[in-house]
Formats: sequence, C-alpha cells, structure tokens
Amino acid sequence: MPVLKPKLLTTLQGYTREQFVSDAVAGLIVGIVALPLAIAFAIASGVSPERGLFTAIVAGFLISALGGSRVQIGGPTGAFVVIVYGIVQQFGLDGLRVATLIAGVMLVAMGLAKFGSLVKFMAYPVIVGFTTGIAVIIFSSQMKDFFGLQMGVVPAEFLGKWEAYFHHSHTINPTALALGIACLGMIIGWKRVSPRIPGSLVALIVSTVVVQLFHLPVETIGSRFGSIPSTLPAPSLPPISLDMIRQVFPAAITIALLAGIESLLSATVSDGMIGGRHRSNMELIAQGVANIASPIFGGIPATGAIARTATNVKNGGRTPVAGIIHALVLLLIMLCLGKWAVLIPMACLAAILVVVAYNMSEWHSFQLVLRCPRSDVLVLLTTFALTVLVDLTAAIQVGMVLSVFLFIRRVSAVTNINVLTGELGKVDEEGDGRGDTLDAPKRKDLPKGVEVYEINGLFFFGAAYKFREAMRVVNKAPKVRILQMRHVLAMDATGIIVLKDGLKEAKSHKIGFILIGLQPQPLAALKRVGLYDEIGAANFVKTMDEALMRARNYLAKI
Repeated sequence: MPVLKPKLLTTLQGYTREQFVSDAVAGLIVGIVALPLAIAFAIASGVSPERGLFTAIVAGFLISALGGSRVQIGGPTGAFVVIVYGIVQQFGLDGLRVATLIAGVMLVAMGLAKFGSLVKFMAYPVIVGFTTGIAVIIFSSQMKDFFGLQMGVVPAEFLGKWEAYFHHSHTINPTALALGIACLGMIIGWKRVSPRIPGSLVALIVSTVVVQLFHLPVETIGSRFGSIPSTLPAPSLPPISLDMIRQVFPAAITIALLAGIESLLSATVSDGMIGGRHRSNMELIAQGVANIASPIFGGIPATGAIARTATNVKNGGRTPVAGIIHALVLLLIMLCLGKWAVLIPMACLAAILVVVAYNMSEWHSFQLVLRCPRSDVLVLLTTFALTVLVDLTAAIQVGMVLSVFLFIRRVSAVTNINVLTGELGKVDEEGDGRGDTLDAPKRKDLPKGVEVYEINGLFFFGAAYKFREAMRVVNKAPKVRILQMRHVLAMDATGIIVLKDGLKEAKSHKIGFILIGLQPQPLAALKRVGLYDEIGAANFVKTMDEALMRARNYLAKI
C-alpha cells in the first residue's frame, strides 16, 4: 500500500553532518539558479516579477518539506507560462489565484484517493505534444524583449504575436538585440567554464552591471514594473464567488493535471539519478498544499522543476533539506538584494527564457514520435497544434480523448473472436501443431451440433461487437456452444453483458453453454454480477477434453 508520509521524516532518521553540508551546498546553488528563472517565469506569465519569487519561496519550501521525493525542487516552471498568461488576460490576477487554489484542492484529493500512479499513464505523445507546444509559445513570447521592439501589449494568440512582431519590426532596438545575443552566448558557453555556476546567473549579473555602467538604452524590470517588494506579503484569500469558480474551473483542472504530471515526471527522473523511489501520492498532496498556499501569499501555480531538481542532484542534494535550504536562500536574497532586481535588463531575461524554451522543447522526442505508428503521430501533432494555436486546456483534453479512442481501436484490433469448429480439425490433420497449442479436438472427436469459438485479447466494449458478429457466422444454431477463453485476461461490463445476452439466447433455444479456462479477473467479474451462478459452475471447465465430455453429456440428455 502506498505510504502517505513525507520523505523528509524518513530521511531525517540517521541524518549526518556530512549529508547536511552536501544538502546545504546543493540548496545554495539551486537557490541561485532558481532566482532568475522565478523572475523570468513570472514576467512571461503576465504577472509582476516578485510573484515568481513568492512562489519559489513558499511553494518550494512546502514541496520539499511535505513531498514524497528526496530531491524534488518545486517552484514556478515554464509549463505554466501559457495557461497562467491566458488566465490573467481573461480573469485577472484574482481569477488566477482562485484557479490555483482549486487546483491545489484537486491535487490533495488526488493524492488522498491514491491517484499518484494513474497520473503517470498519460499518453507519451500527448506529453511531448503539449511540452513542445509550450516551448514554442515561450520562445514566441520573448521576441519583443529580445529584439527590444517598441510596441504595446503583445497579443495572446500565437499567430497574432508574430503578425504584431513583423508589423513592428522597424522598431528593433539594436542595443537590446546585441545584449540579448551576448546573454544567450554567455548562458550557452558558460558550461565550459564552470558547470556548477549557472550561466543564467552570470549573464544576469554581467548584463545588469554593463547596462548600469554604460547607461545603455534598454528596458529593465524597474522601468516596466517599478519597485519590487523586499518581503513576503501578508497571507490573504482572493475574492471567491460561485461565478468565478465556474469560470476558472476548466483552467484549474489544467493546472492540477500539469502540476501532477510535471511533478511526478520530475520525481521519476530524479529516482533514476539517485537510485531512489518516490511516494507519488504524498508528492501529489504536497503539490496540492503548495498550490493552496502559493496564491494565499501572492504566488502563482507551482510544480516540480526537472532542471532545478537535476541541478540539486548533481550538486550533492540527497534529502528534502536541500530543497528547504533552496527556498530559504531565495528568501534571504529577496530580503537583502530584492531592491537591486529592478536593474535587471529585460533582454537578459528574454535570453534566459529562450534557452529554457529550447531545453524543454523535447525536439529529440518529437522527432522520435514522428517515426512511431500513425495514430501516435496524429495525437502528437493534434496536441501540439492545439497548444500553439488554441490553448493548453483544449490541447490536453482533446489529446487525452484522442489517445484513448486510438488506444481502444488498437486494442480492439488485436482482440479476435474466431469460429474454430470447421478449422481446427483441418489444421490438426495438416500437422502444424495449432490444434495442440489451442487444446483443440480433432474434427472426428467433435460431436455433431457442437460449435467451438475462441476469444483472444481483452473482452471489453471496444471489441464486444466482434462476439456478436461471430455468433452470426453460423447458419444453423448449434446444440452446444463452447467458448475457449483462456487467452482473455480482462473483461469489462460490456463484455459481461454480451456474455449474458449470449447465455439468454442459448437458454431460449436450449443450447448448451460451456466456457473453458477463464482467467482470474473475468471469473471474478462474472461471480460479482451473478452470471457465474446463472451459467452454472459445472459449465466452467479448464480443458477442451472436459468441455467435450460436458457437451456429450448434454447431447445425450436431449
């Protein structure tokens, strides 16, 4: 049974001074890495920069303190940029806070209901499709600041963005563009100098100093947003109404799904890096609590951040203490250095997000799925196109529904119901071994009036119609109907009803009804609905020989 216990409580047992030093170093480094990302994600999401810091501090602390992963680092991520921007544009900041609160409650409920393992089963093409789509949108949203375009509010629609960019292309600020390219080069190239110190932080410090020393004519956080608070705000609830809940509920579902998927993906990746095993349900509960607390303190949605979690692991973090220290480091930076954040140039933040967009684009995975079966390609391209051209909520909903329908179609294709009466004897006589494999009789051993059917695969609503069609293949009603079902691993309600209809028809025409080799799940399902007793225990046999003996006894009585 899954354990609902924070990993922090487990890892503190036998905690050593040496491990604390490693966690402290990792937490310090991750805190520094998270600083520019928290600010950049907030701005890209259409909110003021300090809200990204509030989220990284409050949600980051709670995700580490309560989570089911040893090394998970939580905070604002690129995955939320698109949905948060859309909510803010449509419902304002209060609408975003209400949606995040609802999503937090959903996540807690999902964890308590032990849905942790189920969230992992989202189709891979859907995940790659919306992740790549988000990357494209993040990249597109940064062109104004990267090129220093002189324009008003950037349109929310993807095509509208690029149309506006081209319309204002004559307003490019060469200084901002040069600064953005320089920052891009520093972020990419700094890995060769020092892998431990993030290139984004180096680019942020260098570009800020250069802009201030040389008074470069570029836009900064301060010129756009004004001052940044140096303390956490007092906790407060947003104004909540039934009408607001109704309006933002679909967006809240998307936030909850994204938070759950991203956090569990990050936890799974980190498990592979440290050889650990996270507690998925506890992780969902922690994500829910974090997303309830974040808007109360003025923050935005949060989830597990794969890049920051990997940075934590690579720098020696092995317990949730590192994540807690990361949140405290951010708090100290905001308290002591928050007033200097207004000097950061927007072109630098745009360069940081361009790199983030590239790293999360999953283009290798995108290319891989394009070489997969056509049904997967259809799901991938549909999810990607809807993410970019419509919105993330529609993309996830349509992508999931489409993948489910295609899965049903695929499973239905491999589920077969065959009439074997006239074939098995012939096959055995040819000596290819099929009769032995299927435990089938030779034709001379098959009593007259006995029909044999074989069901292979899942007997569920997507394939039940094949059973009805197979029943119609026989021109003359048999006296005994034998169903070989040892290759049926699972059966749903539709499969049960189809069998019930088959039994009803058999009774009305006084046809014997015998089932061979039922697996545990179908057998238990038939017992639960009472169909086992209707058919009769004697008509459930294990081998074909038993079925033929039962058929002969039935024929002898009529």
